[in-house]
Amino acid sequence: MITFIRETLENLRKTSSMPLSEMVFVLPSKRAGAFLLNELAKISETSLFAPEVLSIEEFTEQISELQLIDNTISLFEFYEAYTKITPEGEREDFETFSGWAQNLLHDFNEIDRYLIDYRPFFDYLSGIQDIKHWYLRPERTELIEKYLHFWKKLPEYYETLRENLLENGLAYQGLIYRIAAEKIQQYAKKNNRHFVFIGFNALNSSEQEIIHFLLKKEQAEVFWDLDEIFYNDQSHAASIFIRKYLKDWEYYQNKPFKNFGNQYAKAKNIQITGVPKNIGQAKYIGELLGGFDQTTLENTAVVLGEEELLLPVLNSLPPQLQELNITMGFPVKNSPVNSLFESLFLLHTSGTGNYYYKDVLAITDNPCIQPLLKEYGTQLTREIHSGNLVYLSFDKICGIFSEDLQILINACFKPKKENVPEFLESLQKIIYEIKEDLKSKNDKLGLEFLYHFHRLFNKLQNLTSQYPHIKNLRTLFGFYKELVSTETLDFQGRPFKGLQLMGMLESRALDFETVIISSLNEGVLPAGKSESSFIPYDLKKQEGLPTYLEKDAVYTYHFYRLLQRAKNVYLLYNTEVEGLNSGEKSRFITQLLVEKQEKHHLESQFVSPQVPKFEKQLKEIHKTPEILEKIKSLASSGFSPSALTSYIRNPLDFYVQYILGIRDQEEVEETVAYNTLGTVVHNTLEAFYLPLEGRNLRSEDINSFRRELDKKVSEEFAKTYSPSGLNKGKNLLIYEVARRYIQNFLKFEQQRLLQGDEIQIIQIEKDLRIPLPVEKLDFPVYLRGKVDRYELLNGIPTVIDYKTGKVIEYELAIDEWAEITKDYDKYSKCFQVLTYVNLLAESKDLKFPAEAGIISFKNLKNGFLKFAEKEKGSRKKDSLITQETLAVFREEVKKLICEICDPEIPFIEKEIKKSYGNF
Repeated sequence: MITFIRETLENLRKTSSMPLSEMVFVLPSKRAGAFLLNELAKISETSLFAPEVLSIEEFTEQISELQLIDNTISLFEFYEAYTKITPEGEREDFETFSGWAQNLLHDFNEIDRYLIDYRPFFDYLSGIQDIKHWYLRPERTELIEKYLHFWKKLPEYYETLRENLLENGLAYQGLIYRIAAEKIQQYAKKNNRHFVFIGFNALNSSEQEIIHFLLKKEQAEVFWDLDEIFYNDQSHAASIFIRKYLKDWEYYQNKPFKNFGNQYAKAKNIQITGVPKNIGQAKYIGELLGGFDQTTLENTAVVLGEEELLLPVLNSLPPQLQELNITMGFPVKNSPVNSLFESLFLLHTSGTGNYYYKDVLAITDNPCIQPLLKEYGTQLTREIHSGNLVYLSFDKICGIFSEDLQILINACFKPKKENVPEFLESLQKIIYEIKEDLKSKNDKLGLEFLYHFHRLFNKLQNLTSQYPHIKNLRTLFGFYKELVSTETLDFQGRPFKGLQLMGMLESRALDFETVIISSLNEGVLPAGKSESSFIPYDLKKQEGLPTYLEKDAVYTYHFYRLLQRAKNVYLLYNTEVEGLNSGEKSRFITQLLVEKQEKHHLESQFVSPQVPKFEKQLKEIHKTPEILEKIKSLASSGFSPSALTSYIRNPLDFYVQYILGIRDQEEVEETVAYNTLGTVVHNTLEAFYLPLEGRNLRSEDINSFRRELDKKVSEEFAKTYSPSGLNKGKNLLIYEVARRYIQNFLKFEQQRLLQGDEIQIIQIEKDLRIPLPVEKLDFPVYLRGKVDRYELLNGIPTVIDYKTGKVIEYELAIDEWAEITKDYDKYSKCFQVLTYVNLLAESKDLKFPAEAGIISFKNLKNGFLKFAEKEKGSRKKDSLITQETLAVFREEVKKLICEICDPEIPFIEKEIKKSYGNF
């Protein structure tokens, strides 16, 4: 395949009397310039000096004799100009100013690039705003007056900024273009050289002025890359710009341009593929590349419509790929060290005296810092979880780490109090500490990332010392995010060898036989309406400024230019609907299908990953000798009601929790958890009733409890949850719930006494452990548990279990004893209370008949919910528990324990349909 650049060089060599080495080549990008030199080396038969090759940006800088400044310095310089002409009492602070100044700088840039006469333009813009507000509201408020005053000040802002920059030999890109257009005549006189412009399409007014002037002076040639099919189609967006130049420029009135190519109509294989998700596109690209031979890969370009696809595509490349050249650069914002610095910014901009534990752990758990902290980082995590520390002071954090780590800990956590220089110095100290660790590990990639951040913070330090406008960390964070978003880690490769991986704009003036383009969706390629500007659409159209329509036309040209000389084209789009515009294929694809060329072979298809079908199988764990030993150990220490009901609910849960000893990871409770609420209620009632063991409950006791209620609940929350954090938000509501639960319970107790019940407290929150002889087992078995309350109610032994969750009366009725160890949802409450009765019966002289049941704090209106036995199908209940009742229950428990201990019965997972949480 003959590329456009080679075609142009061959043309020049044949038609020009001037040697190629004496020409100045100007191209859309530096990358295109590098390819030009490579092609020149290939076609040269003898040795020659390399010609001067410039990008259009470098060329305009050379003409203007100005130094380009980036957006960040432009903003600082703009604020300098703003403060110079704005009275002190009317000035906005830098953070507020930067919110609107970025858009205004963008507009200044466009106005300069397109050579707009700024004063009448801004006067017109101010008049539009004036009419708009007069129409909406004839009377002028102070706010409207200030708003309109802002629009009238725009010319002054522009003039002052321009003067300040030019005095120092500086300019933003648009201003460089304007000055270059103004100086082109004197530049051409001084530099009597021949300029060759190659591969341009959408020129701004400044570029048009420069190129057209040089053409008229016979000092330049322009080589447009446009296929005759697009030029002849008056409505095709790919030719909109070039057709305009050929029609409007004076030079082409006498010398019409006729050198259009005819490559697009030639035979091409175009495959249009819909792929679900971006990751799916990346994987499919890897699959396509895996089917190419080495020769094909040498002349293949993968053009990514979204830069987020870079990493997934790199991870999907086939192993046989030998050479790869990546021109996009890897965004450093995606590196682990960036997440560390963002965490540090968030920590120090929180504005509170103490640090939120998640902000602290985000730093100590970061993979860049974690190795430096040794075992102390783990110790900090343990202390946060065990102490339920939602907020930590700097002194608390320092106290955990050793002396040799204090420099790093101070740099990370010492309060900076909005001291911007101190904060930046701390970040540099952290970088130094990480650097030493990475050097010891010979982590070259990590060091490369780290160097980029060192350079970035150096730039911020220089900016803050030169421009004293950043006065707080929040503003600094905004600038950090802006700077880091533009930083990339460049990949090393051989630019002219192997597969080329690039973005759409990087493909300018380049040609490939095989092209793969991803993300061809509306809203991505083309981008659509996505711009921020103070200039309304109508005014842009009137003054010739670019709108989203022109930007779409730019991408149309690049898209079709990639297809012109290609023989095999693969177009991918995302089929998934995940947001605005997603799932809709690009208009470029539709246009290809509608305007199909005779020799084009178009094929449309959908692909999706092959997902193997898995039949859900319930897990089964067979009992090994080690498992049986663990079961014997459990039996010896005692099976608790919660352990046995866990087995009833799901044997696999019992295996995980009680055999393997795996529990849910302990987490910090930012909001009081429901089990914590239950613990507080239980512990408060224990503290009240424990001194009453052995005597009758009296009204005076209840009154005394009520007086101590608030103090006691607060104490229990401090012990169980945290000494702070109950004075606001959800925790305050949960604290009030706990207080109300106990208050209502005490009222319930008082009513029992008033109606004449005699209540003798026998035992409160007693841990019990009893032997349970199981004839079929040759090792001892015990039951253990903690009985919330055992009392004599009017002479009847009564066992009470507290539940802060909701329990309904029918959950305590049993009509089928064989199901009590099988149906968790129906009989788990019966199982628990009968276990407590059994514990008391074996350890105490419990007289029969007795009663047992639950007091549900969420269902207190129904009072004491009693266990009851009934016949199936009957409503008649018997709440008295006899020795015979307990004997039947005991036999069922023995059967259950025999099943647990049986080596032939595996732990088989149950399919859980419902989950109930009662504490």
